[in-house]
Amino acid sequence: MKDKQRRSPGKAPPKSGPSRKSAPPAGPARSDAAVVPPFKAQAKPATQEPHGQRSSSRPQPASPRPSPSEPRQEAPAPVTMRPRTGDKPAERVPVILETAGEADYRLIDSGDALKLEQYGPYTIVRPEAQALWPKSQAPLWERADAIFTGDTDEDGMGRWRFPREMLGETWPMRLLDAEFYGRFTSFRHVGVFPEQLAHWRWMKTQVEEAGRPLKVLNLFGYTGVASLIAAKAGAEVTHVDASKKAIGWGRENQALGRGESLPIRWICDDAMKFIQREERRGSRYDIILTDPPKFGRGPNGEVWHLFDHLAGMLDICRELLSDDARGLVLTAYSIRASFYSIHELMREVMRGRGGVVESGELILRETAGSKQDGEAGSGRALSTSLFSRWVPK
Repeated sequence: MKDKQRRSPGKAPPKSGPSRKSAPPAGPARSDAAVVPPFKAQAKPATQEPHGQRSSSRPQPASPRPSPSEPRQEAPAPVTMRPRTGDKPAERVPVILETAGEADYRLIDSGDALKLEQYGPYTIVRPEAQALWPKSQAPLWERADAIFTGDTDEDGMGRWRFPREMLGETWPMRLLDAEFYGRFTSFRHVGVFPEQLAHWRWMKTQVEEAGRPLKVLNLFGYTGVASLIAAKAGAEVTHVDASKKAIGWGRENQALGRGESLPIRWICDDAMKFIQREERRGSRYDIILTDPPKFGRGPNGEVWHLFDHLAGMLDICRELLSDDARGLVLTAYSIRASFYSIHELMREVMRGRGGVVESGELILRETAGSKQDGEAGSGRALSTSLFSRWVPK
């Protein structure tokens, strides 16, 4: 359906491409997979790049605007969650999954509704409404390479200002052995959401220790960083996103790391329609990652509303889990809800399956925090999203 927001409609990111050649999707040809050409790198300044928004808080796929003579596409009726019996899984709450930096990423400082981050060789300033405190490392902000200016709302468009020198539109990055392109988009995003590293490390461990190739479904997969990490670890990956541009960016990311032979199927499709077909086909996956937006549109104008469709989506995902599944992961951005809301939903969906549901928040930890009030030098924690994850034990 959409294709992390960060998880509204608009032009799609070229999660949301960089200059690289694309590889054909791995695996057998399926009717789901749209053939998507790779992005062409442009030599224009990043400030001219019109990117889209993936959801109410993340780059969202562009949706064709109907002409006045065409009927308006209405939201599909919510999929009803089927009755579940049996005991609810055990629970672990609250769980805080923390990212303190990894290779090409770190949160340097935050405050005054801004955050200062390092992405590869660049230090970047972007709005961050949850940074309610004052900055603690003021001199470091003066060395920023890029500053996002414009609407401070997650959905708002803006431009990048380069106080030191003009930078190119894209640059290479590496996280957990996966290479990909960062990009300055007009919706402040750069193609990766580093707080997800906590989930990606868990997934990588599951794949490497399984003793067999696991099948991973990356739903609302954006630019494919998680898909690349899973495939490099040895998984067979199905990557689904509603944005052709995001799919193209993902395939270019695959080519950047010379990973054309990696078993990744890149599928441009509405997420709900895809998983409904997969259920009818009897397909099964060992790990399912879901990162839905608050609101989004599919490639044919399908409408996604998180509060209307989330329960039905998770219900179908349960049916797609293999008998020896390793986990079902849900991340939720920019919603007015407690993590307990999605925690209880996940436990209802997984009734009778055993295992444990662990839920809480994903946070980024500052790496340049000052030692104050008896702290042992650890920086402040910046909350980014809610999550819920079912695991078999």
